[in-house]
Amino acid sequence: MTARSTALRLILGSALAAVAAFSAPTFSKDVAPVFNRHCVECHRPGSVAPMSLLDYKSARPWAKAIRDAVISRKMPPWFADPAHGSFSNDPRLSKTELDTVRAWVEAGAKEGDPRDLPPAPKFVEGWQLGKPDIVVDIGVDHNVTLGEDAYEHFTVPTNFTEGRWIRAAEIKPGNRAVVHHVHVLLVHEDPARMQAASTLNAPGLPKFLVSEGKLTRIRADAPVVNDACAVNAPDLPFLRGFQEGGLAAFLPGRPPDVFPDGTAKWIPPGAKLEFVVHYARVAGKPQTDRTSVGFFLAPGPPEVVLGRMDLRNFFMQIPAGAASHEVKRCYTFEKDTFLLSFTPHMHYRGKDITYELIRADGKREVLLSVPRYDFNWQLVYRNRDPVLAEKGSTLIVTAHYDNSPNNRANPDPSAAVRWGDKSEEEMMTSWIEYLDAAKVRQSGRFQTSRASK
Repeated sequence: MTARSTALRLILGSALAAVAAFSAPTFSKDVAPVFNRHCVECHRPGSVAPMSLLDYKSARPWAKAIRDAVISRKMPPWFADPAHGSFSNDPRLSKTELDTVRAWVEAGAKEGDPRDLPPAPKFVEGWQLGKPDIVVDIGVDHNVTLGEDAYEHFTVPTNFTEGRWIRAAEIKPGNRAVVHHVHVLLVHEDPARMQAASTLNAPGLPKFLVSEGKLTRIRADAPVVNDACAVNAPDLPFLRGFQEGGLAAFLPGRPPDVFPDGTAKWIPPGAKLEFVVHYARVAGKPQTDRTSVGFFLAPGPPEVVLGRMDLRNFFMQIPAGAASHEVKRCYTFEKDTFLLSFTPHMHYRGKDITYELIRADGKREVLLSVPRYDFNWQLVYRNRDPVLAEKGSTLIVTAHYDNSPNNRANPDPSAAVRWGDKSEEEMMTSWIEYLDAAKVRQSGRFQTSRASK
């Protein structure tokens, strides 16, 4: 090798290294915009995540952990199997964004020019949706019981002199340290109009329930029905049909309830609201809470009224030590219905859940599969396009529970578990937003290829 060729190689190598260094992603120019879009709502000072990703100094020590978390899809939290369904609120990074984060870390996680850093998003303090038109709270500064879970029911008047159509609702816990989740239900004084909002008052169910302080569970001697879809399943409360759901919900990881354009929910004049608040077990000094709900009014009657069906299996029983115990619940549609969203709810032993539609012609379609349910992130999955469930089609909800010692969150693998309010007990619940398809067709909305199957 001549001296000239050696020199040329050195020059070429230096040039390539310079190009690589120049083109490597930097935090300021390339990575911060990704974090702003997907991460910093939680990863910022004073929010729920353990570290901030708003600036280079805070993010740099976590670079490799961030790369591993986003590539493995552990973060952002999202548990739907991508093979089934398409969801408008899917927060996952795109392939291009994943490649950017990976290349940034592998090139040394450099800061780059701080002048390239984009402005941080504007974060809303207090009400996430802005100032509500109407606020109703639980009516008292509630003293939370220390050392144990508690479900509290607060019934309060709206004092509405005229009915109101609402386009959105946001629940604001008064004390995030103790409030695990909240439902706000409309109390119907006329039982002929709708099944009672409160489970405790549901027709036929109380005889199977037992109360312990502020908590309720199914009786130990109640019938056991794990497969409510079976032809020979007994006719027990809420194993057929559905319970009409509430106005709004607050759950870990769930955003406020913003209803689709052209839809709204109705609150009649003089209505009462029932707040169902789950207070998590807390220790230390006494705590108080005054949770509230904010309503955002629609300008007038909607084109379509938004509904929520609640599907439950109160009669499940999970054997001690079972690693993948199956529980089912079905509903056969009595009219064409558009399905907008799914929110599954289980407790510590919840393992996975699947929503499958068997159409009237026998074709089967998995609408949502959550192969790794996480009690700490109870997400809503909003269909990108409404899914039409034709009259005569059947929705099958199949959940599995891990009551084995291998489940690190399992409070007691030696116990057989039934339905109950405590997180150490279990639930099999689905909240599904829906629209009457006939009304939708009249309005001309949601006429997409998937919605018109």
